[in-house]
Amino acid sequence: MSQGPLRPASSLLPTLVTVGISLAVWAAWLGWDQHRDIQPDGTTTGPYEAWQVIGLVLTLLMPVYWAASRHHGPAAVLGPTIGLTVAAFHDWSDDASGLYMVGVVMVMLGSLAATAAVSAVIGAMSRDGRRAAH
Repeated sequence: MSQGPLRPASSLLPTLVTVGISLAVWAAWLGWDQHRDIQPDGTTTGPYEAWQVIGLVLTLLMPVYWAASRHHGPAAVLGPTIGLTVAAFHDWSDDASGLYMVGVVMVMLGSLAATAAVSAVIGAMSRDGRRAAH
């Protein structure tokens, strides 16, 4: 017995959840820091500190684990990738140099690779754990 139109919506829900969490996590860790720091030698750094990016990555491990351990592989990989890409585009699009798109593409490719690798490891661990339990 098929559930009709509810089935696609229920399969899309985990992806939407991970996209939303990724957007919120970006805003919490990186969204508030918009100022570059000027060093004594005149060089600029920022706007983000290393601890902010590390916090973002560690926080995103939770929704990736949640989705991957429940066998929602596309949600674990695509949700954070879409969320971080949209957040980076929105956050950086006011850059006058036009190079922000290079950064956005790097965020997209990096988050895609990282979430795919982490999801594969989590998926393998959860399958092995299930086999051992049987």
